[in-house]
Amino acid sequence: MKSSVLTRYRVMAYVTAVMLLVLCTCMVFKYGFDMGEDVTFAVSQVHGILYIIYLIFAFDLGSKAKWPFGKLLWVLLSGTIPLAAFFVERKVTREMLPLVNGVAGAPVKA
Repeated sequence: MKSSVLTRYRVMAYVTAVMLLVLCTCMVFKYGFDMGEDVTFAVSQVHGILYIIYLIFAFDLGSKAKWPFGKLLWVLLSGTIPLAAFFVERKVTREMLPLVNGVAGAPVKA
């Protein structure tokens, strides 16, 4: 597997996770303090577009790695749970590095 497949996924996982945290912060300001409605709308639209790109890259990685459906679904949904994408990305990277390096089954140092 090419390292670019994993790199694209990793970048989008971080970008999606950060944007989701920004969106959550905007929602707190919108509903908690009744301010920032326009900013919340803009951030939600950007997050939505970035999440679609994340889905494409995660699906691409999962199909090339031949993940079972449950694992693929968990990785895809992790972009909707605040902070989950950070942890899932780290776990996926540890699992995929041996495939990227061409040594299947070799332990990977974190």
